[in-house]
Amino acid sequence: MASASVSRPGSGGSALAFEDYSLYSNLTDDELLQLAIERSLTEMQCSGAAAVRALAMCPGTNLMLPSKPGWLAVHQAAWFGQDSCLRMLLSGMVNKRTSRGETPLLVAVSRVQQGCVQVLLENGADPEIPNYEKETPLYKACERNSAAIVAALLNHGVAVNTRCIQGWTALQETVVHSNLEICDMLLKAGAKLNLRNMYGITPLFTAAQNGQMAALRFLIKHGADVNTQADDGATALYEAAKMGHQEVVQMLLSQKADANKPGKTGMLPLHIAAQRGSDTIVSMLIPVTSKARVRRTGISPLHLAAERNRDDVLEMLIEAGFDVNAQLSEERMRLYEDRRSTALYFAIINNNTEAARMLLAAGADPNLDMFRPLMVASRMGCIQIVKLLVEHGADINAAIPTHPTTFPAVYMFSMKYLPLFKYLLDHGGHALPCFHCRYGGQPHPPLKTSQVKTSRSSPSICRWAGPIIDVLLDYVGHVTLCSRLMEHLDSYSGWSAIKEKAGNHRTTHRPSSCLRSVHRSHDQG
Repeated sequence: MASASVSRPGSGGSALAFEDYSLYSNLTDDELLQLAIERSLTEMQCSGAAAVRALAMCPGTNLMLPSKPGWLAVHQAAWFGQDSCLRMLLSGMVNKRTSRGETPLLVAVSRVQQGCVQVLLENGADPEIPNYEKETPLYKACERNSAAIVAALLNHGVAVNTRCIQGWTALQETVVHSNLEICDMLLKAGAKLNLRNMYGITPLFTAAQNGQMAALRFLIKHGADVNTQADDGATALYEAAKMGHQEVVQMLLSQKADANKPGKTGMLPLHIAAQRGSDTIVSMLIPVTSKARVRRTGISPLHLAAERNRDDVLEMLIEAGFDVNAQLSEERMRLYEDRRSTALYFAIINNNTEAARMLLAAGADPNLDMFRPLMVASRMGCIQIVKLLVEHGADINAAIPTHPTTFPAVYMFSMKYLPLFKYLLDHGGHALPCFHCRYGGQPHPPLKTSQVKTSRSSPSICRWAGPIIDVLLDYVGHVTLCSRLMEHLDSYSGWSAIKEKAGNHRTTHRPSSCLRSVHRSHDQG
């Protein structure tokens, strides 16, 4: 809205008397009203109310014309808290709405202009008219946390259970601010405790979600349902656990909130607490959570703790007897490209040695996952975790079911780390199968680089071919190298000694068996 300032010539800037309308006839209604309001604000001789009265009597003046945002003079008076101006403007305008559907009463409430609210109510303003978001004056008063205005509106008999466009009631909005005085007024006026918004959320759920203990106690005291569930199945207990509100969780559990109600995701409050690393909340939920119910969810809290590196929570769950070999359900496994299934796998892929040690010490089986944890650790070059897994029975010679080879698959992932490669050979890895080839000395067909079995001839493997073959020869007797391996050795003059070694070699280490990663079974159909 434009702001005008007019001075009389030679007056030293003193304001122009409003009686002389001819001198400001070029000003708009908005500008004239602004002058009136400014006069009122500065308590000048001519009051704002008198100015408005004079302006309204001026021929050609139309105070019903809206300004650019759709506000009439009555809305502006309510905004600025001009009680006396407002009284002059009320006739025929008391319930006019802005372009956003706001009445003068709603504007006054939004600005917590208590005097204007009283004037409007006394002059017939309708307290039930909402804006276009369906927010009523009562809702706005609760949003602004004004007990006085709420009381004034309730005294005029407003409906207390009206919902805004998202289904929120005045009580729900009040709970967000934990204003018990307003909560009490609303309940005495008939507010319903368990009305849901468009997401199925009740006031108690809102209090738990926001950690508002005072409001939560108040609602429970007046009979609110502690086991209410939102449309996505989440309970107030689940939401409190997710947000880490310890006191709220304790309060809900003391009121018999059900810790075994799953949401649409199937997870329980214990799952989300483990995922968030809330060890205190986890300790409260463990005694009241059914392990049988956990099994039916298809995921253990151990998975979530391991996935997020929540070692303290992981330890608590292990000590509480949760199954360290629990596997993800088929549906949940499909969410991961590598089809992981165990908590141990999550710990290994996170390179979390301590978590892996705890799980293995508690009896975790390192051979349950399709893509073995040992392969993951070898690919990352984590010798410490590799040793830990081997010491606890990891199968060095395991294959990948979806990509079968005749040599141990773990060799494919350890060739870049020769000390690790040798460790695997020293601890039961098969070496001889690495030299088996159906083509022998005959020409080999071109390899399909998209297949796992082609890794031995990829550039990254070729660089290591000589050293790898040299290591493998120490674990076998006399072998005949196939034409492909001979090509590799011939590609670098410094590897001629290795080729000679293969021709007259005898075992110098125990023939333990090895991975055949270098030779890679490209010849398998």
